[in-house]
Amino acid sequence: MNAQTSKDPLHGITLEALLTSLVERYGWAELAKIISINCFKSDPSIKSSLKFLRRTPWARQKVEELYIDSLADMPAVTQEAKAPETNPWGKWEEKKPS
Repeated sequence: MNAQTSKDPLHGITLEALLTSLVERYGWAELAKIISINCFKSDPSIKSSLKFLRRTPWARQKVEELYIDSLADMPAVTQEAKAPETNPWGKWEEKKPS
């Protein structure tokens, strides 16, 4: 069975996840400076911003472009960092005094 992968960097990312990621990275004030949209400037919230972005294609495009640009700035996550630790007590065992 062949697994198809999309070359679209936004494939599988919801608008809410995308916006939440940008807010965590930049904050509302910085987002308002980068993209001058009133929903980022005046009493910003995820809910109100999502409502606006879903109805306004040009604004959504700018937010998506910023997200894609911010992906290039983020360090790649290694497989080692993704893998859960198999022994939850491992980090404490290392610190045991001899």
